[in-house]
Amino acid sequence: MRLAPATMSEMAIAMTTRITRRFEALRRAGELGLVAYITAGDPTLDATERIVPALADAGADVVELGVPFSDPLADGPTIQRASERALRSGTTLAGMLGLVKKLRQRTEVPLVLFSYFNPVLQMGIERFAESAATAGADGVLITDLTPEEAGEYRQTVAARGLDTIFLGAPTSTDARLKRIADSSTGFLYLISRTGVTGARDTLPEDLPALVRRARGDFTADCRRLRNITSRPRLDPWRPGRRGGGRFGPGGGNREGAVG
Repeated sequence: MRLAPATMSEMAIAMTTRITRRFEALRRAGELGLVAYITAGDPTLDATERIVPALADAGADVVELGVPFSDPLADGPTIQRASERALRSGTTLAGMLGLVKKLRQRTEVPLVLFSYFNPVLQMGIERFAESAATAGADGVLITDLTPEEAGEYRQTVAARGLDTIFLGAPTSTDARLKRIADSSTGFLYLISRTGVTGARDTLPEDLPALVRRARGDFTADCRRLRNITSRPRLDPWRPGRRGGGRFGPGGGNREGAVG
């Protein structure tokens, strides 16, 4: 069973954002995309302003900008340290949104704001959504916000033309995956294993079954599989697949996706 987005407005967003257009182009070409993650402000926002266009020029199809947070419970040591460096350099969510506005003058690569909910809630959901859309962001992924608790957030962010991206996990039941997929636009972030972020050399044996379950519930063009590290391990997923592979800080925390 395939589930459409929860509302017609979300369906319209899913058809028109830079994210969806990029993955649709990749799908037509029979290619996987490359999604790059960096923690914004590590080591400085000025450095991030230079890094993002370089990533796009090097072939990144989407860039995720991690919002540094003081208590990143879902992340391993690499991103924890990156967040600490960014916070020490004075990076804030408001400063990040200013960075997005500058980046839009230099590149059209789709940009996803990757955050815990606390910084967004502190800024205010309405102010955050308006500022993110005005700056030129394309989507938002809140790592610790579940669809059941995200009604106001989804409505506010979607109304500004931003994709809302949620996480599916190996522990998600079929019913949960349907709910998560129904709440997601742009792409579904599918976690390949339990635990925090970090480099791994192999794929879980039950991963193909998880991907098949997710494919039955989501209509957008990308599936995301977290914590896949070795490029040879991604090769079996490449032919005729939709979606994208992801890499993180220092090339050490790569992740992949199929759709």
